[in-house]
Amino acid sequence: MSRVLVVEDEAHIAQGLRFNLEAEGYSAEVVGDGESATDRLLKKKEIFDAVVLDIMLPGKDGFAVVAELRAAHNYVPVLMLTARGRPQDVLRGFASGADDYLPKPFDLSILLARLQGLLRRSAWLRAPHHSQPDASRSEPRIPEEFETYSFEGKVIDFAKLELRAHDTVIQLTLMESELLRHLISNDGRVVSRKQILEEVWGLHEDTDTRAIDNFVVRLRRYIEDDPAEPRHLLTVRGVGYRFIAHPAKK
Repeated sequence: MSRVLVVEDEAHIAQGLRFNLEAEGYSAEVVGDGESATDRLLKKKEIFDAVVLDIMLPGKDGFAVVAELRAAHNYVPVLMLTARGRPQDVLRGFASGADDYLPKPFDLSILLARLQGLLRRSAWLRAPHHSQPDASRSEPRIPEEFETYSFEGKVIDFAKLELRAHDTVIQLTLMESELLRHLISNDGRVVSRKQILEEVWGLHEDTDTRAIDNFVVRLRRYIEDDPAEPRHLLTVRGVGYRFIAHPAKK
């Protein structure tokens, strides 16, 4: 039985989620603020299989909660609930380390489907040798050729969400990994910011694409020997970015 922590300060929503999650066979527990969530997950080190996390919380908000979890190397899957699905909230949530998002008000069946997807993916990552998942699952799996990817002394393990470079292991967030995989799969081709918003993060609204630039700055710190003079992750002014695995030597 999967154990889910619901972090929601609106009592009627929280209790409704707990009731419906338990009806679906989950073990669900509720806290009403961010401090209680981090206390249980980090201080008490309680084990949950997933967290449903509202952004708007009293005191410590959802962004701070997920950022604190990731800083402590706690990678429990987090489904973030956002007010009206504002793109800036979604991108900030991904930047903090959230795995997926759902705008309020939400359809219960969609929330359950998103949660099941996160749990399936998490279970697959924990499986020995990443054994083949059930073919009936709706979540796309990482293509075989992209489970790991190597270039110039760096190895990206998409299954473990890790980047290994020069004896250093960097833990990637799911969205950092997804962005890298998208850029790598388009090696040598220009990828527009609009394409990243739509194909990587599922956002179809106009939003401030500078949030993508912030992600790229962080990825450059991971993969470039000199982030100020990038060789692999290049900016195409006014359009987007281009990944080059093996740039010509100067």
